[in-house]
Amino acid sequence: MSSLGLGIIGAGRIGQLHLDNVRRHIPEATVVALADIAFEHAKAVAAERGVPQVYADPAAVFESPDVDAILICSSTDTHAGLIEAGAKAKKHVFCEKPIALDLATIDRAVAAAEAAGITLQVGFNRRFDPNFAEAKRQVSEGKVGSVHLLRIASRDPGPPPIEYVKLSGGLFLDMTIHDFDMARYIVGDEVEEVFAVGGVLVDPQIGNAGDIDTGVVVLRFGNGAIGVIDNSREAVYGYDQRLEVFGSGGMISVGNPKPHTAVRSSRDGDSAPPLLHFFLERYAESFIAELRAFIDAACGRSKVPVTGADGRAPVAMALAAKRSLQEGRPVRVSEIDG
Repeated sequence: MSSLGLGIIGAGRIGQLHLDNVRRHIPEATVVALADIAFEHAKAVAAERGVPQVYADPAAVFESPDVDAILICSSTDTHAGLIEAGAKAKKHVFCEKPIALDLATIDRAVAAAEAAGITLQVGFNRRFDPNFAEAKRQVSEGKVGSVHLLRIASRDPGPPPIEYVKLSGGLFLDMTIHDFDMARYIVGDEVEEVFAVGGVLVDPQIGNAGDIDTGVVVLRFGNGAIGVIDNSREAVYGYDQRLEVFGSGGMISVGNPKPHTAVRSSRDGDSAPPLLHFFLERYAESFIAELRAFIDAACGRSKVPVTGADGRAPVAMALAAKRSLQEGRPVRVSEIDG
């Protein structure tokens, strides 16, 4: 197969990002079809980027003989059904997180993909960030000894629109889910227990929608390690993404990359560049790398790096965190996944 034919479902921000990354950085694949229920918008995006096939109905993408693999970039409530459609059509599938907001729906979608023998990769792009990947490599090689503590800070520059919050599944399923995945990835073990606290400190409308905008989650891993994640919907200084792994043999920390490292000093003090604005800038490399990994897996050149099981586990952790917050107690993941 000289070039993998890709169909993208969803012409919004993340769909356009993947489309542009394929066009600019991944010559092994070509986007040949685009679908979105907002058909006029999809037509405009397709025309601007030279995508030959454009549809309002995603079913047409699955039926196209030119499409070998699908990138699912539509709303969360459509993900599982589209994975099952991909399995039925024998098309490989890359799906943005989360697969669904409940485990039974995820299980059906993953089982369909496995039964069909298709490649299914879930879009936890932060695993492909070179900084976090290097931390993972060093932990796996025993450079910090046995992991004792993991700390993750993940703070957005500003809250999302309130209409998005209402449909997102909440902070833990929308935002912290990336950190839940990162925790499993870095430590290399499963989380057994979750304890969460949170509040509404940024935007009262988020509280009115039944969610929180500030939270801390404590994780207890099966191997005894302890993790702490803190989240905020608003860091006034920029997009804050940091990680620290502490163990019996040392520590690894990952800080915030900046546009440059020049620091100007004057009588008023030091002046450094601000943090990168948001996830599109901070994780630009990782989005390209995850698609390359998916294409390699779909072409049989490597194993899938983020499986359906990897997509499922952070949802179980998020659901445990939600219950913990509601009930004010530690919750074992087995209570959710029993």
